[in-house]
Amino acid sequence: MPLLDPNRTYSFSEIAKMKAPTDEMLAEYGYSLERTLLDLPQYQGELDRSLDRRSRIEEVLPYIDFTNEQSRREMLIAPLMEDLIHYTRAQLRIEYILKVSDRLQGELDYLLRTKNNLLVVEAKQEDLTNGFTQMAVELIALDQWEKSTSVEQQPSLVGAVSTGTIWQFGVLHRQSKIVTQELTLYRVPTDLEQLMRILVAALSGSAIALLL
Repeated sequence: MPLLDPNRTYSFSEIAKMKAPTDEMLAEYGYSLERTLLDLPQYQGELDRSLDRRSRIEEVLPYIDFTNEQSRREMLIAPLMEDLIHYTRAQLRIEYILKVSDRLQGELDYLLRTKNNLLVVEAKQEDLTNGFTQMAVELIALDQWEKSTSVEQQPSLVGAVSTGTIWQFGVLHRQSKIVTQELTLYRVPTDLEQLMRILVAALSGSAIALLL
């Protein structure tokens, strides 16, 4: 029995609320899932804001109410988006409305665009598992979106889901229609520099060939 009713519409957030197994949900769209440890490429240049950003996060962490999604978004996720713009000059779209079909539609929390697309999704209620499912479905929507980069230009789409303090990556291999779930979790502020190097690499294009 299919998970999705062909006679109704679904938003990305509704997909997450269904709490369905990720592999079964992706199968509804003709994609498959694999879980593995990825050696994600990292930007090798200077990150001139890294130490200052870590210091600032460490300073405010004891005073943030982690039950409040707006606090996590504004105090932990949004500042990293600002740094990504600084490092890559990416165009940032927040709560960007995208519709590919009745089953692929909704708001993208953060869409960063250079010559590549990078998706960042806030895990609602700090639910990383179902947040990853939502992010994977949004990657599928980006893959099929008419304004997306071509498969030749960007063979792999990179996405990240975040609770603010924990980040997890996913990679959609567009030709094979496989979403790879990275098993490593990156913690903020402990792994902040490594996390930022992966995000910058994804936007700069250095991640693409190595992820095929």
